[in-house]
Amino acid sequence: MIERKRYLDKLISKKENGLVKIITGIRRCGKSYLLFNIYKNYLKLSGVNDECIVELALDDDENIKYRNPLELGKHIRSLIKDDSKMYYIFLDEIQKVVSIQNPYIEDVEDKIGFVDVILGLMKKENVDIYVTGSNSKMLSSDILTEFRGRGDEIRVNPLSYEEFYNAYKDDKRNAWREYFTYGGMPLVLKKQSHEEKAKYLQGLFDKIYLSDIMERNKIFHEKSVLDDLLNIVSSSVGSLTNPTKISNTFKSERQLSITDDTIGRYLDIFIDSFMIYKAQRYDVKGRKYIGSPQKYYFCDIGLRNARLNFRQQEENHIMENIIYNELCYREFSVDVGVVEYCYKDESKRSKRAWLEVDFIANKGSKKYYIQSALNIDSEEKRLQETRSLKQTNDFFKKIVVVKDNIIPWHDEDGILYIGIEEFLLRADSLDI
Repeated sequence: MIERKRYLDKLISKKENGLVKIITGIRRCGKSYLLFNIYKNYLKLSGVNDECIVELALDDDENIKYRNPLELGKHIRSLIKDDSKMYYIFLDEIQKVVSIQNPYIEDVEDKIGFVDVILGLMKKENVDIYVTGSNSKMLSSDILTEFRGRGDEIRVNPLSYEEFYNAYKDDKRNAWREYFTYGGMPLVLKKQSHEEKAKYLQGLFDKIYLSDIMERNKIFHEKSVLDDLLNIVSSSVGSLTNPTKISNTFKSERQLSITDDTIGRYLDIFIDSFMIYKAQRYDVKGRKYIGSPQKYYFCDIGLRNARLNFRQQEENHIMENIIYNELCYREFSVDVGVVEYCYKDESKRSKRAWLEVDFIANKGSKKYYIQSALNIDSEEKRLQETRSLKQTNDFFKKIVVVKDNIIPWHDEDGILYIGIEEFLLRADSLDI
């Protein structure tokens, strides 16, 4: 059993809090395992009897009947008849429940969906509800409004490097290379050869993610476009881009005319499915967001690598993606920073340039500036990597993460230098 303590602790802290616990994340990242195995095991060890744990996997064809919200509600109520007992309801892939017309009302459109079922069940004091979902549309503003503040989201990611490292059974010295290449989808750990791992990750795209996306969004005829778009985004991880730039790439390289609005809509679909993340650019000195361009990162670097058939293994971009995911895993809000830099050229004329800070990580009152660098093997390289950090003109912590396994140290400006593995494995790595 892979211990996912961070998520288990969250579930325990929210147990019987009067809210529906909504566990989200990309399919196959371990949501169901967390709920049906890890958390269920915790409940049983705490003294909860099996009959008080109601489990229903709605993506299982045996349960297809319960995708009808009326049948779902009827079935659950038939299992929770003893008012003296607390029941724990586990509903997996809740977005599979469809909305239907209220059969008791004619001539007026009155839809019933899973929200109605959950709100009805929540009126019972002896019910604690947990649902999982694989797309963020189940958490749209409309649904959250219907929950009336009674929903509590827990976002589950693929394995962090620490989780992967602790579960890795081979020589730990190979753990980083494996994670760097194949990422943290849990079942990757069970695959032995490169061929098995590659086939599994590539199969997730065609058999799970793309099929699910096309079915949900009714875009069956656009598979080739979605394929090409994923390839373009995969190739540009860590690079600034936007829908217009991608649209131009389609025209020049694929001779396809696709509007930037359509590209933007497809990118939003990938984001809704938790497949990719979008990082906005933030002007540090101006204290404002810059609309375009942005950066896109994959939720799992193994999926990104598999998408490109492991042909593009640029260490700088892959490392940057992994750091971004780690910051999200630690529940930071993460932006890409830009800093205005004014200087005089050789002719003493005033010049202005924009320098990039790879990441600005915010959580409450805490803020960190983080630069990802393969190495700082020369003074010139070190100064180049830290120039933007020094231009922020504030006192928040500044960190340079390098590929090499180094002893963490601070320079005369207080900037921390730390190796990537230690950064990922140490819970206090941001505050050394």
